[in-house]
Amino acid sequence: MTVKHLKILHESNPAIIQNIGKDGDDVCQGLTQTPKSLPPKYFYDDRGSELFEQICDLPEYYPTRTEAWILNQYADEIAAITGSCELVELGSGSSTKTHYLLNAYQKAANLLTPSIPDAFSYIPIDVSGGILKTTVSHLQQKYPDLSLEGLLGTYEEALLYLGKNHGRSRMIFFLGSSIGNFSALESNAFLSKVSHSLTQGDYFLLGIDLQKPKDILEAAYNDSQGVTAAFNLNMLSHLNWRFQGNFNLDLFTHQAIYNELDRQIEMYLYARETHQVSLDILDLKIEFQAGDRILTEISRKFDLESIQAQLRSQGLTTIKIWTDSHQWFALVLCQL
Repeated sequence: MTVKHLKILHESNPAIIQNIGKDGDDVCQGLTQTPKSLPPKYFYDDRGSELFEQICDLPEYYPTRTEAWILNQYADEIAAITGSCELVELGSGSSTKTHYLLNAYQKAANLLTPSIPDAFSYIPIDVSGGILKTTVSHLQQKYPDLSLEGLLGTYEEALLYLGKNHGRSRMIFFLGSSIGNFSALESNAFLSKVSHSLTQGDYFLLGIDLQKPKDILEAAYNDSQGVTAAFNLNMLSHLNWRFQGNFNLDLFTHQAIYNELDRQIEMYLYARETHQVSLDILDLKIEFQAGDRILTEISRKFDLESIQAQLRSQGLTTIKIWTDSHQWFALVLCQL
């Protein structure tokens, strides 16, 4: 079987260009407002993706191993509920945890009588071309019968591209509690786009990080090895090469705090001293005073009742929930 090449979404569909806006507009908006902020998507150049994979292996960072445990335990059940379908993963990264699902769907496909060509397919989506290319290459070798196409782009671009144009059952999945990076309003908009990319009877599988003690949360985002700090600071390196900037990483420091009122981790870069930064391609100059901070990420923590209500508001009905023994993390399977 021949695997399709990677598709670069913003180059393949004029409608995406019209809907997404000019590259860097969100940087200009975020760095000129008070307080300053940057979208988390700028974490994920190739180096940022590599650092995030390292974060996932850290002893303090419980989400990845906890979600992996749940998938390992229940992937066969997920495949049995949804049946043969097209699997679409938003923010696939290295697809490490996805292997549990792919193995389960492959096992289910092998049991089909008569056999169905392309009984399941996988569409990994990521903003990092380097890690996506590597992932697709590895998956081609491990699953030679898998119908596979990697899409290079943002969640928004991918959902616009996919639309409702599929002739078979589809399951979109969004792991790692990445939905926690959106505000409540942003997550509603995101779930609306997910819903509009599904047809009646299709599925959505969502990974969510549940509420837990502050000390566990803050340790997970301020690891002792400094990998999360390097990941946060790398965003500035990404902006430097992408927009011809001159951020000096030595003039910023990382800190993550848990906002108990809003039930979210907030990750910041603090300016160590007063200085000016330029991003030439954006024709942008930013003044920093000592102590100024840039919000680079929020990571909201959820309870099962409220997330189900939010999903219902977008037409997504919860079918089943799986969690770990500590109830630190959950997988929620919904159907349109």
